Amino acid sequence: MASAKLHVLSKITASGLVAIVRTDDSEQASRMVGACAEGGAVAIEITFTVPGAATVIGELVKRYPAVQIALGAGTVLDPETARIAILAGAQFIVSPSLNPDTARLCNRYQIPYLPGAGTIREIVEAMESGSDIIKIFPGETLGPAFVNAAKAPLPQAALMPAGGVSIDNAAEWIKAGSVALGVGGNLTAGAKTGDFKSVTDLARRFIATIQEARESQA
Repeated sequence: MASAKLHVLSKITASGLVAIVRTDDSEQASRMVGACAEGGAVAIEITFTVPGAATVIGELVKRYPAVQIALGAGTVLDPETARIAILAGAQFIVSPSLNPDTARLCNRYQIPYLPGAGTIREIVEAMESGSDIIKIFPGETLGPAFVNAAKAPLPQAALMPAGGVSIDNAAEWIKAGSVALGVGGNLTAGAKTGDFKSVTDLARRFIATIQEARESQA
C-alpha cells in the first residue's frame, strides 16, 4: 500500500498538475475527466460537490487503470466522506482545510491527504499531521508571493496552490516554489458549453507551461 501512495504522489509532482473537476452534473463530470486525461492530466480530483461523486469515482476507476491516472476526491470535509471516497476507489483525498481525523484515517490506509492551508501555522499543522502535500487555499487571495514567502522558513514544505491558478500565472506559481498546481474552473470552463476540446488543449498547455517553468530554474 505504501508503494501505491508513493506512486500517486509521484504522479502529482512529476506532472505538476491536479485537474479539479467541479460541476453539478455527474455525466458532465465524467466527460470532463475524459477531456483532462486526453490532454495528459494524470492526477484528477473529483469534488464531492458533484452529485453522486462516489459513484462517479467508482465508475472512473474502472475506466482508467491506476497506473494511467490517479483519481482523487476533493471537498472532503470529514473522515466519513473520506472513507466513502476511498472505498469507491479514490487514490488521494483533498480538503479545503485540515481535519485531523481525516488525516489519521488517510494515514491509516496510506492514502495521500492534501489539506488546505492559508497561514504558516496551518501549513506546519498539516505537515505535523502527516500530509505530504499541502494545498495553498484560496490561491486567488494568497497569490504566488505567499508560496515564495512560506518557503523561506519552510523549505521542506510541499505546497500546491488551488483557486485562482490560470494558464497566465501558472509559471509564476511554479517559480515561487509550488510542487504542483490545482486547477479547476480555469481549466474546465469550456465544458459548460460543451467545448471539451478546449479542456483537452488547456490541460496540454498547463503541463507544458509547468515543465518549461521548472526547466528555466534548473
